[in-house]
Amino acid sequence: MIVEIGNIKIGDGNPLILIAGPCVIESRDLIFFTAEKTKEITDRLKIPFIFKSSYKKANRTSVSSFTGIGDEEALKILDDVKREFNLIVLTDVHSTNEVRMAAEVVDVLQIPAFLCRQTELLLEAGKTMKAVNIKKGQFLAPDEITYAADKVKSTGNEKILLTERGTTFGYHNLVVDMRSFVLMRKTGFPVIMDATHAVQIPGVGGKSSGAREFIPYLSRAATAVGIDGLFLETHPEPTKALSDADSQLPLNYLEELLKQVKEIDLLIKSFNPINL
Repeated sequence: MIVEIGNIKIGDGNPLILIAGPCVIESRDLIFFTAEKTKEITDRLKIPFIFKSSYKKANRTSVSSFTGIGDEEALKILDDVKREFNLIVLTDVHSTNEVRMAAEVVDVLQIPAFLCRQTELLLEAGKTMKAVNIKKGQFLAPDEITYAADKVKSTGNEKILLTERGTTFGYHNLVVDMRSFVLMRKTGFPVIMDATHAVQIPGVGGKSSGAREFIPYLSRAATAVGIDGLFLETHPEPTKALSDADSQLPLNYLEELLKQVKEIDLLIKSFNPINL
């Protein structure tokens, strides 16, 4: 199935797309700077680009963790950056009463991994007829994501993306099973790899840590399997980020990584499939 969002076609052999941006809106300057630089890179490389940033973070480890600058201000920044750079924009929603408000601004509503079984949230997002990106829960087997997709589909909305972000493996660890992309694609919907949340080390010392050095390896490996899109949280100075500081990709590494995955994507999609 091909999902069309604006002028971007996702899935069914179309070129790899990028979903990228800072984890959360920290300031207007950060969002505009990252969006501008990422758009410049993706325009040069001719990679379809969806800008991502959470207008708030509702699923933090500690009560003292940063959650946002305020809903109205953050959504206004997303609206402004969308118009300024003519971008397709994605953000998370965490409850049914957030959905309509976010849908007035963004083009893609994202269901966080921990909430991927929340029926009312999925139905409400589906009813907006906006594209819905469902993160696969860390607690789900790949084939189980079909039930979340079916909930959105039941509203008549088939603009669905499915995103892998790792599976819980013991305490404080995630692993990515490369077979999951093949299994998730059996739903018929495009499959995305979140290579930054997949390197998180959850719940260490009251916050999520991470191992960002593995981002390039997971990105290249998933692209070689044959994904439809790559999800990367990126920040000009990740060590100073107010959320996911240890698992965001430094912005100055983005172009080289995208060059590599684009070459892999072109190679893989030129092959005839081998169906054993």
